[in-house]
Amino acid sequence: MSHSEFKKLLLCNCHLGARRCESLMTNYTWRKRKDGIYIINIAKTIEKIRLAARAVVAIRNPNNILVISTNSIGQRAAMRFSYYTGCQLVVGRWIPGKLTNQFCKDYSEPQLIILTNPFFDSQPLSEASFVNIPSIAFCNTDTSLKYVDISIPGNNRNRYSVAFLWWMLTKEVLKLKGKIGKNDNWEVSTDLFLDYKEN
Repeated sequence: MSHSEFKKLLLCNCHLGARRCESLMTNYTWRKRKDGIYIINIAKTIEKIRLAARAVVAIRNPNNILVISTNSIGQRAAMRFSYYTGCQLVVGRWIPGKLTNQFCKDYSEPQLIILTNPFFDSQPLSEASFVNIPSIAFCNTDTSLKYVDISIPGNNRNRYSVAFLWWMLTKEVLKLKGKIGKNDNWEVSTDLFLDYKEN
C-alpha cells in the first residue's frame, strides 16, 4: 500500500469509529479518544481488505458473488465494485427470501455475499447464515459481528469512507486477478465510487 493511500484512509475518516464498541470489535481498535470515539487501527483495515480480496478471487466465477447495499450511502460504490469485478448486485430494497425461498422470483444461490453495513443489511446477512453462505462486511466499532465471516473494520457511516473502502477492495481484487500490476497505480478515481446524495 502506498503512502498516499494511507493518507487518504485518514482523510476519508476511515479510522473514526463510534462511541460504543462491541466486544469482538475491540481487536480492531487502536484507542479511545477523550471525546469517547473509538479509533480504528488502519493496519488491521488494510490486512482485512487483503484477506477479503483473496476470498473474492478464490471464487472462480464472479457471478457467484452477491454485492449488497440497501443503505443509500454505499450504493454507488457497490455498483462500481460490481462493474469492475463482474459480481451480482442488489442495491435498494432487499426482497425477503431471496437466498432462502426457492419459490421467490429473484431466488439466488451465491457462494459469497459482500455487505456495506451489516446493520442496514441485516436481512440478507441472516438469510445467508441460514444457508451457510460466507459473508464479508464493512464493520464499524459498534457493529455486531454475528454471522459476519470476514469483517473489514472501518467507518461505514461516512460516504467518503465507504467509497474509499470499496475502492481499495476493488483495487486489491483486480491486482490479485492480474488486471493491474502489483506496483501500478489504478487510474480509476475514488470519486466514481462516491455517492453524492446526502443521507
